[in-house]
Amino acid sequence: MYLQLGWRNIWRNPRRTGVILAAVVVGVWSMIFLGALMRGVADQMVRNGIATLTGHIQIHLKGFRDDPVVENSIADIDPVLSVLKTSLPAGARWTARIRVNAVAANARHSSGVVLVGINPGDEAKISFIGGAVVGGGYLKPDDEYGILAGQALLEKFETRLGRKLVLMSQDTKRDIASRAFRISGVYRAETEATEKRYVFVTLPAARQMLKLAEGVSEFSVLLPDRRKVDPVAAELRSALPADIFEVQTWWELLPLVIAILKMHDWFIFLWFLVVFIAMGFGIVNTTLMAVFERIREFGLLKALGMKPMGIIKEVLTESFFLLSLGMAAGNLLGFLTCLGLAQTGIDLSALAEGMEFVGLSRVIYPIVESRDVILANGVVFFLGLLVSIYPAVMAARIGPVEAMAHN
Repeated sequence: MYLQLGWRNIWRNPRRTGVILAAVVVGVWSMIFLGALMRGVADQMVRNGIATLTGHIQIHLKGFRDDPVVENSIADIDPVLSVLKTSLPAGARWTARIRVNAVAANARHSSGVVLVGINPGDEAKISFIGGAVVGGGYLKPDDEYGILAGQALLEKFETRLGRKLVLMSQDTKRDIASRAFRISGVYRAETEATEKRYVFVTLPAARQMLKLAEGVSEFSVLLPDRRKVDPVAAELRSALPADIFEVQTWWELLPLVIAILKMHDWFIFLWFLVVFIAMGFGIVNTTLMAVFERIREFGLLKALGMKPMGIIKEVLTESFFLLSLGMAAGNLLGFLTCLGLAQTGIDLSALAEGMEFVGLSRVIYPIVESRDVILANGVVFFLGLLVSIYPAVMAARIGPVEAMAHN
């Protein structure tokens, strides 16, 4: 009986029902869509951070992170190579790099950069650079004078492919090392900050320039499963002397990104709460209007023997139908919106410039997580019924005599 009465009553005034449904649909849609957008931002930050020369695990000489100079490079790499070959799980990849601060200059401009010496074949499987070259060609293992530079850096220097670029840094003897390279390739990254910051040469060329013999600055490891970072890092720490080497995971290397990720859950929850408060006022106000319009009806029902709890059940049943219909439409609209943007994404180039330092990409792809969908629907449904109790109680307190006297 309550289901039949509730379903018929919500369609007695289609305009009022449409107002409540629109509020619920917009509320649920905004919760799902914004939650998916924030998850996409977070996922992109992590992916960009890992791909931008971080990997899942890095191995350095103790003290290198505090003072990343060439003197703090790993001179004897054999112990690390031995451990990597025996301790990493199947499918894991690793590479060695030289990474030092340098100055890049041409005839017109100069700027601070990070000089990265790489093994081209191994690096292409670890970081973004393997698929980022958009002009010229990727580095070859025997290329002694080729250099990869970012598109933004070339625009800043007003230069182009094939021109010379001079790099200056401090070598192992604390002398100024300088070498001219020819721009053999141009790469594009997710952020302009990355393009302006990193230049890539081959590992032998960097060693020769810095007089580093067989040393490297770091080893970067990429695992097939990101969830296994902790146990693999623990095994590497136990296998390498702690007084000589440091083993760090990606979240230790990207503390700012982790801090922002921790804020995302709270931001999403607060957004859900704000949307519901706005939606809740609309539900209460519209339901109260419906109650006051139907005072004579409720009085008649009580005169016929319906108890106050029955009136409450009837009003809550109507709210149940309204919330269910609104949630179904809101979920469908939210999923369709995310699906439509799954391939193209949302271009935030103009808004992302101020956030590039944390790895925010130019294009954000929404990611729908089940926990966000469950939370959004749970908040709307249970709290929606909760705020409907007040109008229901108001309706239940109306007596037959009072109702008959109401005009």
